[in-house]
This record gives sequence, structure tokens and C-alpha cells, in this order.
Amino acid sequence: MGSTYDHPGEQAAQDPIRLLAIRDTPLSVDEVFAAVGDDAAGGTALFVGTVRNHDGGADVDTLGYSCHPTAEAEMRRIAEKVTADFPVRALAAVHRVGDLAVGDLAVVVAVSCPHRGEAFEACRKLIDDLKHEVPIWKHQKFSDGTEEWVGAC
Repeated sequence: MGSTYDHPGEQAAQDPIRLLAIRDTPLSVDEVFAAVGDDAAGGTALFVGTVRNHDGGADVDTLGYSCHPTAEAEMRRIAEKVTADFPVRALAAVHRVGDLAVGDLAVVVAVSCPHRGEAFEACRKLIDDLKHEVPIWKHQKFSDGTEEWVGAC
């Protein structure tokens, strides 16, 4: 009787959630990418969200992110669901809070899986659910003097 895996390298990762954080300091793509390294992963998908210079037809000058105290717990809940629904070897997600400028990194997420298709799907699910469910709000200031709050990322 063998294991349910064809190869020892396919065994489930001990804890696939390697990095989850909300930070008020600049984010690092290299840190997130390194966190999801796994010898049994054949595909890694990485998404980087940056502050753009426009939204809804208006020029954005600056923006700030703020979060509810439960935001990291919500990130964990979403990460656990992604790791349950996909063959995730490793997962990482970091989101920035505080004042950001155009071009700054706002969010970086990555997922590694045995195959590329799974990695793409899991990464998309992770960023989409983080955007829609984690209590992080964006306060945008536009060049015409107006401003707006946008809920959940």
C-alpha cells in the first residue's frame, strides 16, 4: 500500500499559507515571490496591484488605504478557502495601508501550485476575494479637488 501521492514531492505542504500581512511600509515583490517558492510547484502566479493615475475619468493625485482591525483575520479566512479549493503548495499576500503615490505597490499576492492553470486560477480567486471581502478602504484625492472613498480595496 502506497500513499495517495504518485511521488513523495507531491505530498501536501505543511502550511501553504506562508505570508499574510497588512503593512504601512513599502511592499516587496521579491519577498512575496520568495515566500511561495516550493520544489513541488510547477507554476507560480503573482499579481501586483499599483496605484494608477486615474479612476473613473478623473486624475488621481494621491490616495490612502485604511483597514478595519479584522482585516488580517479576513485575509487568513480567504487564504484558507483558496488553499482548500485549489492544490496550493504555497500562498502569500500583503496589502499596504497609509498614504501612497501613483506607481506605489498597493497589494502583492502570489500562489504556487503543481501546474500553471491551477496557479492562475488560485491567484485570481485570492486577489478577487481579497478585493471584495477584506475591510480595506481607499480614499482617493483627485486633481480637481474632489475626493472619494472606495470600499474593500
